[in-house]
Amino acid sequence: MVNRTRLDDSDCPVARSVDAIGDWWSLLIVRDAFDGSRRFGEFQRSLGVAKNILTTRLRSLVAGGVLESVPASDGSAYREYVLTPKGKSLFPVIVALRQWGEQSFFAPGEPHSELVDRQQGNRLRPLEVRSEDGRLLSPDDTTVHKLAAR
Repeated sequence: MVNRTRLDDSDCPVARSVDAIGDWWSLLIVRDAFDGSRRFGEFQRSLGVAKNILTTRLRSLVAGGVLESVPASDGSAYREYVLTPKGKSLFPVIVALRQWGEQSFFAPGEPHSELVDRQQGNRLRPLEVRSEDGRLLSPDDTTVHKLAAR
């Protein structure tokens, strides 16, 4: 088995984020947690992922502080997985991926699942990147200040 490159000590926030949740199964688990899945079986049925892969990804998400394993809410002997505040802060990432997918991978009018405002039932506005003073920014309007080589 090939060891994967670890990025958890990188100077780049994107690299550290990818190290923590960059696996597609992990992102889909987080998506399902936002959709209300809590139990191993719910994740497994929704994703169709092999149990050993799901076990590994859930353990990694718990170890990374994205999910927490808690006693089942119905008092049974089962465990449930709930998003931590760190996990909940991934919401804009999941929304951005969803909106990018809607724009890039569906033909106009092609049916797909929709994320809507629970209170009003309306679709969400496209996410925007704005400067501290409120200006709308594009990639050309930004630059990364990298750390000096160590």
